[in-house]
Amino acid sequence: MLIYNRETGRVTEEPERPSREQETVWIRLHQASPEEVSRVLGWYRCHPLVIEDCIKLNQRPKLDRYKDHILLTFFAIAPKSLSPVEMGIVIGSHFVITVTHKEIPFFAEIEAELLQTGDRMAQPGQILHRILDRCVDDYTDITDHIEDKVDKMERNLFRNPYIRISRDVFHLKRTIHGLRRIVAEEKTILGTISHQNFPYMTQDSEVYFIDIYDHISRVIDSLDVFRESLSGLLELQMGMKSDRMNEIMKTLTIISSIFLPLTFIVGLYGMNFKNIPELNWDFGYLYVWIVMLVVAVGMWLIFRWKRWL
Repeated sequence: MLIYNRETGRVTEEPERPSREQETVWIRLHQASPEEVSRVLGWYRCHPLVIEDCIKLNQRPKLDRYKDHILLTFFAIAPKSLSPVEMGIVIGSHFVITVTHKEIPFFAEIEAELLQTGDRMAQPGQILHRILDRCVDDYTDITDHIEDKVDKMERNLFRNPYIRISRDVFHLKRTIHGLRRIVAEEKTILGTISHQNFPYMTQDSEVYFIDIYDHISRVIDSLDVFRESLSGLLELQMGMKSDRMNEIMKTLTIISSIFLPLTFIVGLYGMNFKNIPELNWDFGYLYVWIVMLVVAVGMWLIFRWKRWL
């Protein structure tokens, strides 16, 4: 746990224990047993529902107010799998307790930062701001990662319209849909913190939460754009396939149209009748070739004039 002594202005790291009157503490509970969670939260007389929610950690983003503390459920995003990692945050007048079942890498970075600059732990609201701000900053990195994936899909599609991307598109759309639902609910929570009288922080600190609110709003806008882009990507692939098929059918139709009169001429002079006009011409074979070439060239010129080629 990190301890900020308001009398000395120093931050120290000590084993978990109940805080004293002049201290502001941050206690991290990572993969803690239910007994340990109950014991630590019991030091600060947390409501039984808070203890139950922190043990289970199967909540949606929410903000629950109690008499002497607040329970905030927020999510970090794993960068590789894009899966949400839930964390329960309990805030009181002189403590912040975070409960997670999975490791959140930026917690260690925040701890190192707070050990160097102790004045950022003077109030629990400052600790909460650092945690939420880092979460939302990671959301921005996630949107950049998704944007790169969408751009790569678009480039591959233009190179080869028959590439199989539907499975990847649907998987990414489901991921974005889940992230968007979580982030939208977190935006509501940040709006509550920013625009209402939130305890455990000064009025001057509210502007920092408004900044986080603006960032998460841009994240939601980006996720909406990506969902529309992925839907348009599938439609674009279907359209490109249809255009390619139409070009192929157009070429085959033109070739068939050119050979249709030639087939008629050959079939006409291939009939087995004794008295056929022009059958005894000395240069009949040459004349037939000339007629067929003239017909073929004439039809090609007509197609060019009609702009079918």
